[in-house]
Amino acid sequence: MSPGDKESERCPIGEASCVRLDELHQARMQISELSEQVHVDSLTGLYNYRHFLQLAEQELERTRRNSQPTALIMVDLDHFKRVNDDWGHEAGNQTLRRCASLIKNELRKIDIPCRYGGEEFALLLPATELPHAVAVANRLRLVIQQSPIEFGDQRFSVTASMGVDVSRKGEDLTPGEFVERADAFLYQAKIGGRNRVCHPDYAAVRPKGQVGREEKDELLRP
Repeated sequence: MSPGDKESERCPIGEASCVRLDELHQARMQISELSEQVHVDSLTGLYNYRHFLQLAEQELERTRRNSQPTALIMVDLDHFKRVNDDWGHEAGNQTLRRCASLIKNELRKIDIPCRYGGEEFALLLPATELPHAVAVANRLRLVIQQSPIEFGDQRFSVTASMGVDVSRKGEDLTPGEFVERADAFLYQAKIGGRNRVCHPDYAAVRPKGQVGREEKDELLRP
């Protein structure tokens, strides 16, 4: 805001407040709320697909410019259609809201949880190596499995399958390519029996110069 704008917003001398400033404040609040609504999924309160693409591009660009990796966890609720078929679509909505809340509560403030579409979520974890991202995914999987959904007088449980991947400096990925990579591991989790986490081999994404545990044991062996 320029000095001229600040000057124009001052109330007349002797008046603690004025109608014009109140209206201006309300208008700014409404603009802020509308801007937030454009980015947020109305059902779950998480960021929506469109905003996910924007945020993913920002994080991937940050990874390209420095040495901090970005991890992506793709989450898909198992047999979600059965929830809708057995309990109704509102029960399905309650399941999505509940799982979104569980996910958000387990992540750091810098992490970015999004509803990717349907019963699928995309979680961006800035400055996160693969082992930590896998640990987060396994923790989320257990939390979802162990947290029953309450709908009216009904109580049921759901599970989730997850695919994890990481982008490192030197890679030139688009958000779509990053999702495809994590989705491939999500597919492995699905065909492997569901309610599990799949990811690349740790050695395949190890930073250059970093020695793995097996190699370290071999080097230290007498």
